[in-house]
Amino acid sequence: MPYEWKTTAPDDFGAVSFTLTARPYRSLPRRGFVWFIGVTAVLIALPMIALLGTVLLWGLLPFIALTMWGLWHGLQRSYRSGEITETLTLTKHELNLCRHDPGRADRIWTTNSYWVRVMLRNGPVEDYLTLSDGQREIELGAFLTPEERRDLCRDLQRNLQALRGT
Repeated sequence: MPYEWKTTAPDDFGAVSFTLTARPYRSLPRRGFVWFIGVTAVLIALPMIALLGTVLLWGLLPFIALTMWGLWHGLQRSYRSGEITETLTLTKHELNLCRHDPGRADRIWTTNSYWVRVMLRNGPVEDYLTLSDGQREIELGAFLTPEERRDLCRDLQRNLQALRGT
């Protein structure tokens, strides 16, 4: 799952808090990246053996180099976008949401958790998940799949109800 809940045990005053950390899922780990680039380079180079010593090799080399650069650049960009992190801390009296995007300042939203409403609605994506306190509405988990957003909505509503005691 690209998101994870952590629950802290009740403190001396009986307060429980929940922390959600959400990150985009990446199916190709860094180690797999090295293997993918290496195997791709070998598979592209194999047919080129027949062209060694010919003028055609020099005509194809720029395109092969451009292909390898494109793969490398595309995968690196994907890893960079995978560094997005959303951290939601939920206590009886406060909800803090911090979104960390690479290359940008962190965006932080703090409100009273009692007034927060969790909603799934039609929006720019299927099952658009938002949090609202009546004054401001923010998006949560834009990088999650619709099924993951529905699950997260249920989890978040359950945790809010547990904190409110209803």
